[in-house]
Amino acid sequence: MKPRDDTADATDTAGATGAADATDATEVTAAGIARLAGVGRAAVSNWRRRHADFPKPVGGTETSPAFALTDVERWLRAQGKLVEVPLRERVWQRLAGHPAGPGTALLHAGCALLLVRDRPTAWLAIGAVSDERMAQLLPGELDDVVTLRFGVRRKRAVRIPEAAELLPSVPLLRDVAELAAELGARRTYEFLLGRHTEANPRQYTLTPAGPAELMARIAGPARTVLDPACGTGALLKAVASRPDQYLYGQDSAPDLAALTALRLALNSDATVRSMACDTLRADSYEERGADAVLCHPPFNERNWGHDELAYDARWEYGFPARAESELAWVQHALARLVDGGTAVLLMPPAAASRRSGRRIRADLLRRGALRAVIALPAGAAPPYNLPLHVWVLRRPVAGAQPAPELLLVEAAGLLAADGRDKQLWPAVQDSALGLWHDFDRHGTVEARPGAARAVPVLELLDDEVDLSPARRLPPPAAGGGSAELATVREGLGDALRRAADLTPRAVGGEPGTESAPRPLTTVGELARAGALALHTGTGSGPAGVPVLTDHDVLTGTAPSGTAHDGTADEPAVRTEPGDVVVPVFGGGAAARVVDEATAGAVLGRGLALLRPDQDALDPWFLAGFLRGTANHRQASSYASTSARLDVRRLQLPRLPLAGQRGYSERFRELAAFEDSLRLAGRLGERLVRGLHDGLTDGTLPPR
Repeated sequence: MKPRDDTADATDTAGATGAADATDATEVTAAGIARLAGVGRAAVSNWRRRHADFPKPVGGTETSPAFALTDVERWLRAQGKLVEVPLRERVWQRLAGHPAGPGTALLHAGCALLLVRDRPTAWLAIGAVSDERMAQLLPGELDDVVTLRFGVRRKRAVRIPEAAELLPSVPLLRDVAELAAELGARRTYEFLLGRHTEANPRQYTLTPAGPAELMARIAGPARTVLDPACGTGALLKAVASRPDQYLYGQDSAPDLAALTALRLALNSDATVRSMACDTLRADSYEERGADAVLCHPPFNERNWGHDELAYDARWEYGFPARAESELAWVQHALARLVDGGTAVLLMPPAAASRRSGRRIRADLLRRGALRAVIALPAGAAPPYNLPLHVWVLRRPVAGAQPAPELLLVEAAGLLAADGRDKQLWPAVQDSALGLWHDFDRHGTVEARPGAARAVPVLELLDDEVDLSPARRLPPPAAGGGSAELATVREGLGDALRRAADLTPRAVGGEPGTESAPRPLTTVGELARAGALALHTGTGSGPAGVPVLTDHDVLTGTAPSGTAHDGTADEPAVRTEPGDVVVPVFGGGAAARVVDEATAGAVLGRGLALLRPDQDALDPWFLAGFLRGTANHRQASSYASTSARLDVRRLQLPRLPLAGQRGYSERFRELAAFEDSLRLAGRLGERLVRGLHDGLTDGTLPPR
């Protein structure tokens, strides 16, 4: 990004430039400086040691100092090391280094983006004055637009900052508005919010887009939707828009409630209300009836108000035990629905089976309030080690007969996939939705062994009232049944025979002879000479395009990721036949030549792509030498227990194209042999698992 030239404007604008330097207190760490200059952190450390005029730290700690962003940019530009900084990177550095913290900066940026989107003329007028004057004018303009979108209630989550609070944010807000001119206000805010949550993963419990969309689609079209534990607003954002819609959020963390309000207002034209207070102790919406409630409540929370809420009217199905905070949230959701309204909650699996909650579960079943329990694959949502459940509830209509059956779904049984397999998640989601819609329409579904069953409520009302789907579903036929196991066994035999046929032939010359030393070159030298192009994966690309991940490269499987929405500054890297892809983390020696089946996929994060000039460099020759163990060892840098590969340091022999052919043929043979071994291993595991299951569940005889 080229520096903004304010000197050609009138006196007010000139004043703004001087004020920006005076008021911009944004700080940046060594890692941020490295990103600005496009170098490693070691280079920044070298600059500090070698250049006496390098900016002095203004904050941070001795081991992690912070520097003034304006001083750093001035020095980098003077040294010719700051050629072109992407605008989005500059905006992020300003936000991350804001003196009041990135959370406050994100709130200020969201308010400004709302003004930019809803009243662009007003923003242009304010942007033409000095920083001090802009800080004085902004509160009034922001109050007008925020009140219009979020109402005037006393507990409104979005508080208008005063002029003194806004003054340090003015340089950031100017850049945010400039970025919005490129990306739009919505995408700008999504980019900043996404970067912020990625940089602070322990501060937030996020609901991934896949499960959020599933929950919203289960709830169906709704005019009034409530999320009583809204977090960053992922569930309400997933709701399908409709005319005259109302979205209500509440969270005990004021910053999250405000972030949700701004995110929703920038994403839709719905009426948005978001309140900042403890939902169970101080509900802001007790007088309202929602058509749908979506909720990802906090798990295992013992201090939820058990002592002071013993006689609360919401406990229609029983007073939750201290350890059953999730059942308090379930009853809160039901209490805030209109008759016949639907609530969808993301729950820990223990809530379906803990003895302390069995009486409440039983009453939910008897009165027909609980309609379905869907077990998601492990890894679908945090905590990723647990297969979380989706509970679907419906507020009973007075006089209506309770439903006689409960739908239980084991989503992991719908496809052989885990929740992190984003390529297969849409199919899992569609299957679960289809089962729910059939059950909701007809009151029952045909049983699918290992995947789904409509269970009579009377069968569930035993001493445990255990609603865990895996414990109530009929077991799947072992490996698909004896016929399927026979097919797997036949495929295994073919794979083993092929692997035997492809076993590498003997290599080497006469004993005691050694090959002469070969002149070597590096990937970096080849890139500088134009013999290959080097690209780094971002994972960004058009929606729905598969992503080649590091796991796919290491296991030899098809692209399994899905692209996230990138920006103009983060273009997609698409694979082409003959490309060589190398993982840069983990320390394992791996390289994959892209074939026709893999071509077109987006290159995922943590991968480097080498695109050789095939008139000078054979892809299989390149990939084979890049996999050398010693080669990887000398090109890797170790930090603690992890390793990062410096691809430019990888070496290979200097040989003409004709001399590369022999190596290329042998490396192709080795790759085919490796693929056969992998296939045999997968089929062997499937056969062993199927035989074990069939023998233990009685579907196969012991002969």
